[in-house]
Amino acid sequence: MGKPKFSRKKYETPKHPWQEERIKEEDELIKKYGLKNKKEIWKAQTQLRRYRSQARELLASVQTGDEQSKKESEQLLNRLSRMNILPTNSTLDDVLALETEVILSRRLQTLTYLKGLAATPKQARQLISHGHITVGGRRVTIPSYMITKKEEANIGYTDLSPLNDSMHPARPKSDYTGKIGIAKKEIKPETKDEGKSVERSEKQPSKELTEEAKTEEKVEEPKKEEEKLIETKEEISKEQKAEDSKEEEKTAEETKPEKSKQEEVKAEEKKEEVKPESNENDKKKEDKGGKE
Repeated sequence: MGKPKFSRKKYETPKHPWQEERIKEEDELIKKYGLKNKKEIWKAQTQLRRYRSQARELLASVQTGDEQSKKESEQLLNRLSRMNILPTNSTLDDVLALETEVILSRRLQTLTYLKGLAATPKQARQLISHGHITVGGRRVTIPSYMITKKEEANIGYTDLSPLNDSMHPARPKSDYTGKIGIAKKEIKPETKDEGKSVERSEKQPSKELTEEAKTEEKVEEPKKEEEKLIETKEEISKEQKAEDSKEEEKTAEETKPEKSKQEEVKAEEKKEEVKPESNENDKKKEDKGGKE
């Protein structure tokens, strides 16, 4: 029995501590629901395991026609429908198909987040532990408190909480207009088919992304046209500069032969001037020689 001072564990740990797939799944659940540690996941798993084991036993005994087993099965299904884990008119086979996320989605922490009272699941946990949340006018400071279908509509802030002011900075950004107004997306348990659809959606781009890409392309089109115009202007300017340089070279080549002709004429004139002077000197020399 044990001492009443030290209560027994309310959960069962996994059989093997190091399993990569299980550890990844637990880490994702902690991030998704803002849990403190893995004990909270194990508690939900043990609770679900008890429901499923009870349903298995009842399925075996109901086939024998036992009246007590029929009453117990009705009580189990009524309890689960009262907790909003299963819909009404469900069977014991539906109990066997449940998953741990169904239990985690009924916690006070997740429902305060879904109601829009907190911006994140972790903030919802903080508000609950600090005593800012009430359920049916009664303050509850346990984030793992399981909410029934009737209590779900009566979740709100306490009367003395400063978060009742809509301008409080700790309030979520989305406008909260009532206790029932859900401003966040509901956290639903992922089934196998949903997991496949998520993988397909990750591979295929969504319509919103394609629309955003189209708008970005429309904005970028005039920019690209302007860039093209600037490039064409630069190319035209470069071509004009090249043509101007070619014309200058041609003009320079045309002027060169004219200058050379003028220089040749001047050189010939100088030579002609020098020739008569040389002839006169020769004549003088000849006259001197004859006299001697």
